[in-house]
Amino acid sequence: MSGSSKTPISPRSLPEEEFFIGHKACAGCGGSLAVRLALKVTGPRSLVAVPAGCMSAVGFLYPQMSFSCNAIISTFAGTASMLSGMAAGARALGWRDVKVVGFAGDGGTADIGLQALSGAIDRRERILYICYDNEGYMNTGVQKSGLTPPGARTTTTPVGSTMRGSSGPKKNMFEIVAANGIAYAATASVGYPQDYLDKVARAASVDGTAYIQVLSPCPTGWGVPSHETTRIAREAVDCGLWVLGEYADGKHILNRDPGTFAPAAEHLRTQGRFKHLTDEDVARVERDRDEQWKKIRDHWLR
Repeated sequence: MSGSSKTPISPRSLPEEEFFIGHKACAGCGGSLAVRLALKVTGPRSLVAVPAGCMSAVGFLYPQMSFSCNAIISTFAGTASMLSGMAAGARALGWRDVKVVGFAGDGGTADIGLQALSGAIDRRERILYICYDNEGYMNTGVQKSGLTPPGARTTTTPVGSTMRGSSGPKKNMFEIVAANGIAYAATASVGYPQDYLDKVARAASVDGTAYIQVLSPCPTGWGVPSHETTRIAREAVDCGLWVLGEYADGKHILNRDPGTFAPAAEHLRTQGRFKHLTDEDVARVERDRDEQWKKIRDHWLR
């Protein structure tokens, strides 16, 4: 299926029923918003796997369960492999109208779960894997993950005389799954919900493995007010620090080009994890951003 074939989801077409409700997530949790929106698209016949992480911690609290569709907690490393088994079980039972979907955090995706995801892509499993990217291991105390951006303060990358936050680059999971030959991949942001809903709908119809990485701010770990979640997620796109794109049929597609970027300094310094950044640090972030965007504008379809 081509990523350029777009039939926008209408809010009126979404069911009134909630499939992820009553959870115990922190106020303003971007990850819970990403799960709620996606399940509105995939619907009641969703078969969900969630590994150890924020969503399993807040969604499976005996005797309550926040998923009203079928859902199970997977091993931390095995989200994609468990989804593969669920898809095989559905085929064996003759279930043709189900959506097999997993929701994993950035640590459970880019670090611990990468091998299982790569294997699922190799096998062309008909599954949808959604990474709610809050850029750290938030559930266990805000530690650095492979998707933590440079300069971010975490409990394992503190700021002091010898360390200035995270020093390594953020893994480019979008390009990693594309290099694996995935059927469909996309990046999204909870700050642009229409774009996200449309991509979930396209991903759910793919004959093969689909992957969506959705920017999902964590107010606790990012050091932002809980009511600012969608604003900060939208701002990241407008500043050019988060790209909205797709990969399908071997081609990269740019969904949104901000043109002139919004000020990155203001966006970064409103987050507690970046308050220590100097003007030189911010200039470095902007240079890296500009280099990335040059490549995107030169080589991606629009």
